[in-house]
Amino acid sequence: MIINTGMRTDIPAFYSSWLLNRIKEGFVYVRNPYYRHQVKKYVLNPEVVDCLAFCTKNPHPLISHLSELDKYRNFWFVTITPYGKNIEPNVPDKKQVINDFKLLSKHFGKNAVALRYDPIFINQEFDVNRHIKCFEKLLDELKGYTEDCTISFLDRYECVKRNAPDLKTPTIEEQVLIAKAFSKIGERNNITIHSCCEKEFLKNYGLDITGCMTKNIVEKAIGEKLNEQKNNSKRSMCNCLMGNDIGAYNTCMHLCKYCYANSNKRLVNENVKKHNPNSPFLIGELEAEDKITVANQKSWISGDNQVSFFN
Repeated sequence: MIINTGMRTDIPAFYSSWLLNRIKEGFVYVRNPYYRHQVKKYVLNPEVVDCLAFCTKNPHPLISHLSELDKYRNFWFVTITPYGKNIEPNVPDKKQVINDFKLLSKHFGKNAVALRYDPIFINQEFDVNRHIKCFEKLLDELKGYTEDCTISFLDRYECVKRNAPDLKTPTIEEQVLIAKAFSKIGERNNITIHSCCEKEFLKNYGLDITGCMTKNIVEKAIGEKLNEQKNNSKRSMCNCLMGNDIGAYNTCMHLCKYCYANSNKRLVNENVKKHNPNSPFLIGELEAEDKITVANQKSWISGDNQVSFFN
């Protein structure tokens, strides 16, 4: 199975000590985001955890601890965008993130590290041409350090409309221009450009629309073949093996204006105060009403020969 750490918050950036403690302890408790007293216990053991999957805007707090993750197979998404502090208030300097991306690639291998350039939006500061220039500069910098990049266009969730009313989803015409340009830039740098839950028509302009964390991508990252798995995403167009996430909503202190996982800054600040790096929960402690269920975990590795990168 896959343990995911990045769909609800940014664990490497803000909760790295907690994660390392959980790995040492060998288990983690995760609250159901909709029924808080339903708690799932996951064993953190490489015999059943085929891959630890990360999605982060700042891997730096874990860079000096990578050896502690070596007993697990890793897959890292690192999000790098050209936006400033007015959009991403607490994301570190992008030069540092790029450098850390390269260190991850050197440590785990370029197949285990992928770039995310998302979400793509349009406002007074960023039009199509500026996105193309920024993307070209970024991929030129990361050539040879990854073979995969995922892009997506802004989804205007209610919290996004509330927090960032000036950010617009690119029109169909703008999406086509971006897809054409990005696919050519990716081809020049030997990087496949994947789209995340975007419309099928974009495949006509050079994008790989099969997904960003598909069975093939995970197999390439971990060097093992996996048994066929059902897609457990709630999004009909998603083909990704999302696994089970150990994060919590309303806990990411990047406070990006486009974030779908944070409702508002006040709630984030309240939750952060409840974080204890020694707790089995990311936020808070065990409560009297909690009902703990042990997850049914098993390896997805097929037992066949390892994936060959020379075919």
